[in-house]
Amino acid sequence: MFNELLLLLFISLLLLIFVMVGVAFLTLLERKILGYIHIRSGPNSVGILGILQPFSDAIKLFIKEQSFPYISNYFSYYMSPIFSLFLSLILWLIIPYYSGMYSFELGILYFLCCTSLGVYSVMIAGWSSNSNYSLLGGLRSVAQTISYEVSLALILLSFVFLVGSYNLMDLYNYQFYFWFIWIFLPLSMLLFVSCLAETNRTPFDFAEGESELVSGFNVEYSGGGFALIFLAEYSSILFMSLLLCVIFFGCDLNTFFFYISVVIISFLYIWVRGTLPRFRYDKLMYLAWSSFLPLSLNYLLFFLGFKIFLLSFVM
Repeated sequence: MFNELLLLLFISLLLLIFVMVGVAFLTLLERKILGYIHIRSGPNSVGILGILQPFSDAIKLFIKEQSFPYISNYFSYYMSPIFSLFLSLILWLIIPYYSGMYSFELGILYFLCCTSLGVYSVMIAGWSSNSNYSLLGGLRSVAQTISYEVSLALILLSFVFLVGSYNLMDLYNYQFYFWFIWIFLPLSMLLFVSCLAETNRTPFDFAEGESELVSGFNVEYSGGGFALIFLAEYSSILFMSLLLCVIFFGCDLNTFFFYISVVIISFLYIWVRGTLPRFRYDKLMYLAWSSFLPLSLNYLLFFLGFKIFLLSFVM
């Protein structure tokens, strides 16, 4: 029993290390792709083709002097980036491995609980900085995240009704012969846009706004705190890409295709950032409550009716 627990802890540590390395190279991929979109080369000086640039940035950020606003709520200000990164990393425990690990029956419910808690880290970071800019950025981010969480939860519940389980492994088993993407293409687009809004990515990055909010809720953070906030954001992007792969492609984690799919969906996040301008804030909220919510509710009722029809047909 003790050996099994030790092995589980070792594998978890290994998983987190690989997630952090993945996040580092995702930032490099983003800077390279944005460079090519802008017709420039991007990072190319540190190491071969700039491959060591993320590690150089990490060392620079963590050895920089940490500044603390004089009138800030010190403990909340200090802890919120750590809490944010912690939440984005414990999401990875529900990955549907065949070996089990932490993959459990209520995986999707656990995911929704963790993403809901992520709102608090942004809200506390914005409030505890004691700056009007960061407070406004935090309020915007919280309103946006809560709005899109509703449609995200309803879409995920649609698949829970269809599959009849909260376990991500069942989503993979149901797609052994046929991917959900072929029959639920509009729903995949809906979920992808909800994930963009959920992770505060362009064109929904209203937690920051150079013209009116400087850098948003993280305006007072520097050095390590700033690095932790963005590690959490990119870790969430990678996890959302993985979740979209599991839901719509039912990929087997033992195949190379699964990881290629995750990289392609992460590339879509970056492509959207390099292509689309920022939305207007009122249009963002209108999109969530007037378009996404009715659509996701209709899909939920459709799945529920479809499942009842199938059960009555079988019986």
